Amino acid sequence: MFVSDSAVPRRPRIQTRAGASILHADLDSFYASVEQRDQPWLRGKPVIVGGGVVLAASYEAKAFGIRTPMNAGQALRLCPHAVVVPPRMAAYTEASKAVFAVFHDTTPVVEGISIDEAFLDVGGLRRISGEPVEIARALRTAVRSRVGLPISVGVARNKFLAKVASAVAKPDGLRVVEPGRELEFLHPLPVERLWGVGAVTAATLHANGITRVGQLAELGEARLRAILGPAAARHLFALSWARDPRRVETGKRRRSIGAQRALGRRPREPEEIAACLDGLTDRLGRRLRAANRVCRTVILRLRFDDFTRATRSHTLVEATDASTAIRHAARLLLDTAQPLITERGITLIGLSLTNLDDADTMQLTLPLEPRAENTLDATLDDLRRRFGSAAVTRAALLNSGEGLSVPLLPD
Repeated sequence: MFVSDSAVPRRPRIQTRAGASILHADLDSFYASVEQRDQPWLRGKPVIVGGGVVLAASYEAKAFGIRTPMNAGQALRLCPHAVVVPPRMAAYTEASKAVFAVFHDTTPVVEGISIDEAFLDVGGLRRISGEPVEIARALRTAVRSRVGLPISVGVARNKFLAKVASAVAKPDGLRVVEPGRELEFLHPLPVERLWGVGAVTAATLHANGITRVGQLAELGEARLRAILGPAAARHLFALSWARDPRRVETGKRRRSIGAQRALGRRPREPEEIAACLDGLTDRLGRRLRAANRVCRTVILRLRFDDFTRATRSHTLVEATDASTAIRHAARLLLDTAQPLITERGITLIGLSLTNLDDADTMQLTLPLEPRAENTLDATLDDLRRRFGSAAVTRAALLNSGEGLSVPLLPD
């Protein structure tokens, strides 16, 4: 008798190293924790960082259902006694640098994911620093004593499990996924714990009666493919069986860079939206040139007043770091989306640059003579370095500025 794959799901072996020696370290409510550290009177109180949009919320505020990037008005309705503080990006940048100094003092194998989280491989440090769980405890103590911030750490045999473990350990905890007990830890968790399961995918899985990771694993890849498609099914099925062969990588460069600006819910004129987009273009162009990189693809992301989203992309004829070329492509994309903006209203605009390459590798394809826009970019970049990032800005942005620039890992 023929037995199908969907009838008896194949149980793949967990492809991991022998011991649990990968750490995922994640600062707890980073911006809010920095504010509570620097202003002791905020400790134990619900704290919201941001103005019109919640950028971060303390765990005391999260207990009332406040989440990012919630509208501040909605957040205050949930918790009227919350304390709202303006963001201090310079303070968060300094705190991040101090935490990463602790990471690098712990092990040379550090892969930064964002300014407040990283993977660390401590597999080769047993003779020097002890077992991975001992290293994780020492790391948490060092971050608390040297930087004054709480941090949660997960320890496991692969990156995916370590990240899930740190999330389960929050706030301010440590969770070790013991070798051989990975599925015992993973399968009872909700499917939302899997990388790649957002609101839409979760709703699709729930509609098919799949709410736990173990249910997804037992379903089988073939049946999952019929629900989610081949790529998503392959990815999520592997994770549901704790398979993640990726190594902790150091010196890994970004595959894309992006920036966004929340616009609130009031109506915006097309010229005002275009000016905000130009501000994002200028910011990303500066980051490209500072990192000595060029891009080929420009992606526009929009969020509308009805909470729907839209994405538009354009690939350039040649790679560039010139703000003028990037702005031209971004404006073309904005023009194609204008009917949707008029119909639905706009609450957020974002821009991403992808297909990145090192500028030095593209020299043979670039013109021998410098272009006028490149010369202008270099002049403006020099003025900003000398006199500050706000020294030169667009006339259309004089009253509103370029928007909030969040701290980032180096490009």
